[in-house]
Amino acid sequence: MTDSAQDTGDLLPQQNVPLEPLISSEELAKLRKTNISLENRNYELRETVRQLRLQTAAAESERDQFRREARKYKTELSQMKTPPLVIGSVEMPLDDGRVVVRSTTGPQFLSNVAENVDRSLVVPGAQCALHPQSFVLLEVLPRKYDSAVSAMEVDEAPDVVYEDIGGLSQQKNLLREAIDLPLLKPQLFEKAGIEPPKGVLLYGPPGTGKTLLAKAAAHETNAAFIRVVASELVQKYIGEGARLVRELFALAREKAPAIIFIDEIDAIGSSRSADAYSAGDHEVSRTLMQLLAELDGFNVRGNVKIIAATNRIDVLDKALLRPGRFDRIIEFPLPNAEERETILSIHTKKMHLAKDVDLAALAEETDGFNGAELKAVTVEAGMQAIRRNRSTVRKTDFADALQAVRRGREQPEARELPPGMYL
Repeated sequence: MTDSAQDTGDLLPQQNVPLEPLISSEELAKLRKTNISLENRNYELRETVRQLRLQTAAAESERDQFRREARKYKTELSQMKTPPLVIGSVEMPLDDGRVVVRSTTGPQFLSNVAENVDRSLVVPGAQCALHPQSFVLLEVLPRKYDSAVSAMEVDEAPDVVYEDIGGLSQQKNLLREAIDLPLLKPQLFEKAGIEPPKGVLLYGPPGTGKTLLAKAAAHETNAAFIRVVASELVQKYIGEGARLVRELFALAREKAPAIIFIDEIDAIGSSRSADAYSAGDHEVSRTLMQLLAELDGFNVRGNVKIIAATNRIDVLDKALLRPGRFDRIIEFPLPNAEERETILSIHTKKMHLAKDVDLAALAEETDGFNGAELKAVTVEAGMQAIRRNRSTVRKTDFADALQAVRRGREQPEARELPPGMYL
């Protein structure tokens, strides 16, 4: 056969010859099992990677937390190692930027002021923090008052009004003129060309309504009410009492309009004499002199008023009683019969009184009683009615109450306590 014929034969279609399979069924099954196993392994590895990434993120978060705590502890350790600053006060700022300061130990220093300190706050009298070695002024401290002075301020205005006080019509008018008008209508004094009264002194027997009237004045004027017992201003160490007085008046000026009520002023205002040689007497005298200086330093507008009360005006120093300090001295006498009836009606307005109760007759029987004793009579009458299981107070209850109060008033050391009562 020639070459061309052979080539032609190769191009002819071949007959279908059955081919043998390349992979057997068993091998295919094994491959499928292997594939499934690999897919499961791949899923497990991916899940492991995800878990490791979550653990890594948690570890990084915990690491950041530990770093923050480490920085915090380093800061605290640095603060503990830093020496404390010296507390002082600014005496006088100078034109060249320096300042004269006085430390709490006493000496004065000419110091520089740190760049981050606001110059407008560097004023005479301001408290500041000084570097313990160079005494550079590092910080101006906020104004703070002694805790004893801060506790003297009554947060809420007293709820006593003039109508709750029986009698004392003349005393109310005098107090209104001296306290209420300067705080509410200062323009009246400007037009008249006079200075308003600076202070009022209330004196009289105990229980006659001095404190109540001071509270009513604070309520009517809506002014800050600062109440202090004069004995609280007497301190152990030299100068502490005077400092309390200064801070007391500084607090009042900051809270203006304000009323300072000094009760029992005779505790520091007693007459000074050459016979007092003890250290305690000298400290009381220093406190009194600081009080006199503060009274003279009030501004003429009268945004801060002072009311003082005492039962012993006879022992007060003459410097307190002169005009310009206490311009009004108001006496509080014992109430008369008409005023006693008014006081009884005020204290019994919420009580259920029987028809046989005559307040006018009861007022006649309480001659010489003060307002506090009249209130004690009404309270004791109510207690007598409660003891007898009644809500209505009868004449017999007032009779027993009057006898009990009179017995305790006349012979307090020999009175017998009724059974079942605690006084």
